[in-house]
Amino acid sequence: MNAPTPTTFGLTFDYLCPFARNANEHVVAALKGGAPWQVDFVPFSLSQAHASEGDVAVWERPDADRQSGLLALAVAVSVRALAPEHFLAAHVELFALRHDHGRDLRDIDELARALQRAALDPAPILSRAREEGLAEVAASHMRMVTGHEVWGVPTFVGSERAVFVRILDRPQGDAERAIRRIGRVIELLEDENELHEFKQVDLPR
Repeated sequence: MNAPTPTTFGLTFDYLCPFARNANEHVVAALKGGAPWQVDFVPFSLSQAHASEGDVAVWERPDADRQSGLLALAVAVSVRALAPEHFLAAHVELFALRHDHGRDLRDIDELARALQRAALDPAPILSRAREEGLAEVAASHMRMVTGHEVWGVPTFVGSERAVFVRILDRPQGDAERAIRRIGRVIELLEDENELHEFKQVDLPR
């Protein structure tokens, strides 16, 4: 398998979004298949992005950890801090929790089971998520908004610009397909700066 040349890029995610699931699964499959990429997986809160102007930020509300999707993001960054070698597995499991198993991302027990499926001890991760994790999600979200004007997921962040991309398929364990798919996205991101919008209007049925 011929992997692309080394590349560094960011990729936003919120476990609420099925298109974020598709893009992130492709990147994970490609990395596991040998793609020499340095990827910054960046949590981005759709709950905050969809809030009305003047609203208190979701992570500053007393029930912030119960806002839809927010606690799962805090769990993800806590996995990365405490057990980075398990991050990719946990990342996939947290997407699966919502989109494959149809479970509630706000349910602590379900989050714990997802972490266990990724061979992790949930207790220290859930403990860290409630404070440090939420603070990290807030900082990452605002970095994307102020630095790149990001408004949604999945957004690929390259060396000079950030691009929102919807991928319709999942890798289904095919690392070669994942490397090709994401490689094309990165090529357009980095090498086609004058291509501003490319949107299919007749979606497959």
